[in-house]
Amino acid sequence: MSDLNAASALVDWGPAIEVGLVGAAVAVLPVLWAALRLRRQGQVGAAAWQRALTLATLFLTIDLVVFGAFTRLTDSGLGCPDWPGCYGSASPVGAHADIAQAQAVAPTGPVTHGKAWIEMIHRYLASGVGALIVVLMGLAWWQHLRQRSSAADAAAHPLSPWWPTWTFIWVCAQGAFGAFTVTLKLYPLVVTGHLLGGMIGVVLLTAQSRVLSPAVGSPAAQEALAPLRKAACWVLGLWFAQAALGAWVSTNGAVLACSSFPLCQGQWWPAMDWPQGFTLWRGLGQDGQGGFITLPALTAIHMGHRLGAAVATIAVLALAARAWPVARREAWGLLALLLLQVLSGLSNVVLDWPLLAALGHTLGAALMAGWLTRMAVPAPIVLSESSASVSPCPSPCPPPWPPLKRT
Repeated sequence: MSDLNAASALVDWGPAIEVGLVGAAVAVLPVLWAALRLRRQGQVGAAAWQRALTLATLFLTIDLVVFGAFTRLTDSGLGCPDWPGCYGSASPVGAHADIAQAQAVAPTGPVTHGKAWIEMIHRYLASGVGALIVVLMGLAWWQHLRQRSSAADAAAHPLSPWWPTWTFIWVCAQGAFGAFTVTLKLYPLVVTGHLLGGMIGVVLLTAQSRVLSPAVGSPAAQEALAPLRKAACWVLGLWFAQAALGAWVSTNGAVLACSSFPLCQGQWWPAMDWPQGFTLWRGLGQDGQGGFITLPALTAIHMGHRLGAAVATIAVLALAARAWPVARREAWGLLALLLLQVLSGLSNVVLDWPLLAALGHTLGAALMAGWLTRMAVPAPIVLSESSASVSPCPSPCPPPWPPLKRT
């Protein structure tokens, strides 16, 4: 309770509006991109805008996940020790004197001018994603109200407005995790949850972009892919578990507990303290009992991720083998992303955790989550005119592909 009280004291809502305005300015760039894209393609209407903005928001969300990893890996998570501003200002410019004072006391500490800018850019990107999601939610509900009176609109806009609404709730929860990341001084469990939340955002937006994509294929082809979609759902769940283990490794600084592969500390099974390593509610670098986390605990965290990686690799390879005869493009995507993860993960271990490899590992995890979601969500299908004439439906007709429904 004392930690939460101290955390609430560090939340400064004064600059929140200014930070939000900067985020809205960031969101203008994807909106302009969507406008230019639609103009070149000659597309008009709310549905085209919704599709383009969803893709732009997905792209910015993946950028946000990677930049969040950059913030963590450069030790910039406390570059501004309050939230949502920086020493009560909307940018490090207004906090120049406070940052300079903190940097003079600890030149390599958590607060420097460079780290403050990295932290605030991360917050600006997050605000931009939030602004775009608000626009998407508004568009979805507006179309939902229109399609009540038009069967054609109902068939043309299959996306339930509840999905952008749940995405809005997600971004609000991510903002709360971001605040607690700062105010609770980088609690590993909170930072891990923040990273997984970013992956959830990628999944939500990928699913929506999939349903809003142009119709392809036939009902028979989609029916044949139903078992593959179910398998992709299982692998996606397993991938999230592995991502959680990877985030736990990173947030606890356990990457270099094993500096070789396949051996760890010269052994196949070194000394490990699993209970201490997976004590969830504790401060950074602590063991939950008032002491410092030990090397055997860090080794257990690292080895847990290695074991999970072996299971996840087998699952992805099995899914790729299953997809190969019927969906070769999806299979190639799985293999390419798996290769990226393996190479970047090994580079983190044997090359002493280089920044580029660590960022590549985070990017690969986000892209794999999106690719598995793309495989799990059915694409829109094309109904032939003959089938439509033989099998009339009551007015209004339901959409020809299953819409995403509220879960």
